[in-house]
Amino acid sequence: MILVNNPGSWKYAYRPLQHAGWNGCTPADLIFPFFLFIVGVAMALSLANRFEHGAPRSRLWGTILRRTVILFALGIGLNGFPFFDWSTIRIPGVLQRIALCYGAAAVILLTMDVRRQAITCAALLLGYWAAMTLITVPGVATGSFAPDENLAAFVDHAVLRGHTLYAAWDPEGILSTLPAIATVLSGVLAGHWLRAGRSALERTTGLFVAGNVALTVGLIADAWFPINKNLWSPSFVCFTSGVALNCLALCYWLIDVKGYRRWATPFVIYGTNPILAYVLSSLMAKALQQLRLPLADGTWVHLRNYIFDKVFLPLASPVNASLLYAVAYVLFWLGLTALLYRRRIFIKI
Repeated sequence: MILVNNPGSWKYAYRPLQHAGWNGCTPADLIFPFFLFIVGVAMALSLANRFEHGAPRSRLWGTILRRTVILFALGIGLNGFPFFDWSTIRIPGVLQRIALCYGAAAVILLTMDVRRQAITCAALLLGYWAAMTLITVPGVATGSFAPDENLAAFVDHAVLRGHTLYAAWDPEGILSTLPAIATVLSGVLAGHWLRAGRSALERTTGLFVAGNVALTVGLIADAWFPINKNLWSPSFVCFTSGVALNCLALCYWLIDVKGYRRWATPFVIYGTNPILAYVLSSLMAKALQQLRLPLADGTWVHLRNYIFDKVFLPLASPVNASLLYAVAYVLFWLGLTALLYRRRIFIKI
C-alpha cells in the first residue's frame, strides 16, 4: 500500500502499480483485499483460539469494540489531516472499512460455527449481487454497474452526501462494505483450515484447491457482475480471495514447512507494526504534499515535488524515477519499523 500510494509523481507510474480504471484487476488492486483476507486468517488463529480456551466473553467483546472504534477514528483522522473541515471531511476510507469489516467478522466468528460462517460469507455475496442487479434506482437502468449509476452510489449519495471521495460515491462506501466483510470471512475460513489437525501436505493442498476454485468462480462470475474493486463485486471477492489463498499456501509451504524464512524478514518487520506504518507513512505523505519551499524565482513548490525533481528525476526516466521515489519511501519506513522490531516494540490496536 505504501509503494502504490506514494509514487514520485502521479503522472508517471507503471501500469501494475495503478488501480484499474473501473472493471478489471491489477496487482495494485490485490493489496487491500489481501489485507482484509489476512485479517480474517489472524482472527481465526488468535481470537478463535482465545475464545476456545476460555477467555472471558466480555473481554473479547471489549477488545473487538475498542479495535473497531480506534481503527475507524484513525481513518477519520487521516482523511481530515491537516485541515479537519468537518463540513466536507470524507467519512469512508481504508481504515474505516478495515474497522467495520473486522468488527462484523469478529461478531460472526464468535457467534457462529464454521458452517454458518461459510453460509454467511456466501449470503453476503449473493445478497449484494441480488441487491445490485434487482433493486431499481431512480433514473438508472436496473442492474447498472456504471460509475455514478448503480445502487451502491445511490446509497452513498443519499446517506453520505458531501462526505465521499467522489461527488456521488465512494470506493469504500456503505453497501460495498458488505461483500468486503465476505473477504474477511474467506480469510477466517482459511484460518480454520490451518488450525485443524491436518498434515502440512493436506493444509497446503487444501489452500491451493480452494484458491483455484475461488479464482475460477470469480473469473466465471465476471461475465455477470464484472470484477470491480470500486464496487467490491462478488466476482472481485472470489477472484482476489482465490489469489490470496494461493499466496498463503505458497508462503505456508515455504516458511512453515520448508523453513525458508530469511527472505520474508522485511515482510515480518512491516507486519508486526502494520497500522502504525500505514498511518505514519500516510501522514508524512500528506505533510510532504502540504509543505512548500520558496524558489529563487519567487515561486513556491511542494516539498514532495521538490524532492522528486531534485533527487530522483536526474537519476532515471520519469517513470523509473517515480518508482525509485516510491521504493525509497518504502525502505525509509522499513528502516523505522526495523528499529521498533529490534527493540520488540509492537504497537497493537
